[in-house]
Amino acid sequence: MATSAVPNAITQLLAILAARPALQQGVLILDGPPTGDVSQADLIAVGWSIDGDQAVEMTQNFNAAGARTRNEQFAINGVIDVWNGGDSIAAVRVRTFDLFAEIEEALRASALNPTAPTLNGAVLWAHLTSGVLRQTFTEQGARVALAFTVTCQARI
Repeated sequence: MATSAVPNAITQLLAILAARPALQQGVLILDGPPTGDVSQADLIAVGWSIDGDQAVEMTQNFNAAGARTRNEQFAINGVIDVWNGGDSIAAVRVRTFDLFAEIEEALRASALNPTAPTLNGAVLWAHLTSGVLRQTFTEQGARVALAFTVTCQARI
C-alpha cells in the first residue's frame, strides 16, 4: 500500500511535460532545483520554489470510518524561469506565459489526452491553482520567473 501519491505524481507530471512538443526544444525540464548553468535555455523546474527548497506541501486524512483508505491533498511547487539577454521585460514575460500555457494545457483533459487531469492515473485530479510573477534585470538581461502550484487530490 502506498504511503503517499506524491512521488509518482511528480514523476508523471515531469513525463507529461517532457512529452509536450512545444517543450522539447530550448526548454530544460528539471526534477527539482537547477544544479548548474541554466542561462542557455528556458527552464521549468518541478518540485522547487524560488524562495527555498520546498517541493511539496501535503496533508492526509481518513477517507471513511475503518481507516482503510486515506485522502491526500498536496501542492507541487514549480518554477518557470526565462531570460533572453535582451532588455525587454515584455518579451520575456510573454515567453514565460507561453510556457505556463503549455503546463496548463497539459493538465487539461482533451479527446487526445483524457487522463491528463489525473497525471496518468497518479491522482484523482490535478490542476494549476496559483502563481507568483517576478520580473528583474540581471547582468544577463531581462529575466522573468513564474512560481506556480499544481494542486492534487489522491486516494491512498
